[in-house]
Amino acid sequence: GNLKDWWTKKDAKAFTDRAQCIVDQYAQYTIVDDIKINSKLTLGEDVADLGGLILAWMAWKSEIANAPQQARDGLSPEQRFFVGYAQWACENDRPENARVNALTNPHSPGRYRVNGLVVNMPEFAKAFSCKAGQAMYREPAKMCRVW
Repeated sequence: GNLKDWWTKKDAKAFTDRAQCIVDQYAQYTIVDDIKINSKLTLGEDVADLGGLILAWMAWKSEIANAPQQARDGLSPEQRFFVGYAQWACENDRPENARVNALTNPHSPGRYRVNGLVVNMPEFAKAFSCKAGQAMYREPAKMCRVW
């Protein structure tokens, strides 16, 4: 097909403004040594990850709405949701490979594909009782939300 920009200028600006929050947040994350995430390179995937996790949360809450869940293994159902999400991103990368990926990979490292998302979800802060000043707490006014 023919490429056509179907967004209005107002829609495009609103998206760019919201996405800038993600760019600014991820640009602060250090991958290795003094190398930070190239948040302009990873933006598309970071936005998609955040939108996907928000949709997954909504779908999960809808699914369990009429089937109350119990705590297991010392974790509430909400905590298990986030732990379950995080487990896919377990990885161990050599610093040399992390440097190469920082320059070429449009995906943020797994650690930030988890931590970078959940700090933008008030549901995460509530599930784990995160408080101001803790590493995984972000003021609600500073949380990024694109969609």
